[in-house]
Amino acid sequence: MDTLWSSTSFDKKYKELDKDLDIDILIIGGGITGLNIAYNLLNEREKIVLVEANRVGSGVTSRMTGKISYLQGCYYDIYKKYGRTITKKYFLSQLEAIEIIKRIIADNKIKCNFEKTISYLYTDNYKYLNRLKQEENILRDIGCILEKGTKKDFLYSIKVFDTYTFHPLKYLYSLKKIISKKIPIYENTRVLGIEKYNEYYLVKTDKGIIKTKRVVLANFYPNFIKPFFMPLKVTLQKSYIGVSSSEMHNYTTLSVDNKQSSMRFYKDKNINYKIYSYGNVNISNENNMSKRFLKLKRDNYNYLWSNMDIMTGDFMPFIGRLDKNLYIATGYNTWGITNSILSGKIIGDLIRGDSNKYEGLFNPKRKIYKNTFLAVTSSFKAYLKELIYHNKSWYHGRITFQDNKAILSDGVDKHVVLSKCPHMGCNLVYNEVEKTWDCPCHGSRFSALGNVICGPSNKNIKVENDKKN
Repeated sequence: MDTLWSSTSFDKKYKELDKDLDIDILIIGGGITGLNIAYNLLNEREKIVLVEANRVGSGVTSRMTGKISYLQGCYYDIYKKYGRTITKKYFLSQLEAIEIIKRIIADNKIKCNFEKTISYLYTDNYKYLNRLKQEENILRDIGCILEKGTKKDFLYSIKVFDTYTFHPLKYLYSLKKIISKKIPIYENTRVLGIEKYNEYYLVKTDKGIIKTKRVVLANFYPNFIKPFFMPLKVTLQKSYIGVSSSEMHNYTTLSVDNKQSSMRFYKDKNINYKIYSYGNVNISNENNMSKRFLKLKRDNYNYLWSNMDIMTGDFMPFIGRLDKNLYIATGYNTWGITNSILSGKIIGDLIRGDSNKYEGLFNPKRKIYKNTFLAVTSSFKAYLKELIYHNKSWYHGRITFQDNKAILSDGVDKHVVLSKCPHMGCNLVYNEVEKTWDCPCHGSRFSALGNVICGPSNKNIKVENDKKN
């Protein structure tokens, strides 16, 4: 399903890997994280390669709302867990990320509809009024310049004046052209496995073997468990985005309610759009995607899509070194733009051997939970539920099951796929709106025909296609 961003930008296709390689640094992932890391390594003399499983920008980057903001509604949560010093350091990191992307856009004259905006954090529910006021007090305490909002639409709001919006794919495609002059980019090259040896890694792809001294994992949800135990440290949340014609306004909004409704505006040529996002539903509890999309369809949206975010237990991302020569950037808690920009700077510094003031703050090996047993129990709850419980009512009758296979009939063909995710065996849910099979445990997605779209799974679920007689 096309998004507003993919429909209003164009990028030429790059070649696939066609040979084995022996290099110094491999970046896995061609989204906004991977390309910002590559951009920060452009002046290095080492042999660097970037590989992307599909097309550059075809994953989470194409599904963002394109808000660049430090007003994120998370400071109260960070403050409760870590106190004022850490909270302020996170706040300053987001401000720095905004300055970095402003500099990249200006230095390279990137045309990506980059606009300064006012941003509102608000609530319409008395239940969350105290929560918002606590957020306001903490923001003031750590040095944020803000005002109380005056919009009558909200029960209570605060606003800031130095946030931004942009077109994420126009930015990414411009960055891709700059990077590809020095760093080879291979698209449609899926990484299947990584093996560590004494001084190097052997990375197996579906197109060849890459021997490399360093590996950077920038592929949203890394498709391995050890040494990071990703399924035990994060959860995944889904949001729903609708785009409709609208009057043009120069502000963005974000609610502090559990579902975190979000809105911004965008102008493309002579058409004005409102981009509305809501949801933030834990995917293991998501049992009626069609109903959520129908809520948006009632408002006559021109574009509809969903997005997934990796949520960490302490509301801060994992960016940095996992092992001596293994790096990771993930877990952005719905704020993928600022934190992907930070990833480029932090990992670039670490690879060069330079110090970075945020290295400890975002250390991916940090201990989030005091009680390891409770953390493991909580993280496995959703996985076990989906592993043993197959709720067929989610499929609305067009799908039948036989011998761990799902048979989807579209009236012309029968598409037969495995009904379990190859990653860890969770039961798959059919997303009737986007025509995908979605894993409610770890976020893998497959086309209706069974081809893998995004991981952590690297395998198709396609079995066969039978023509109706």
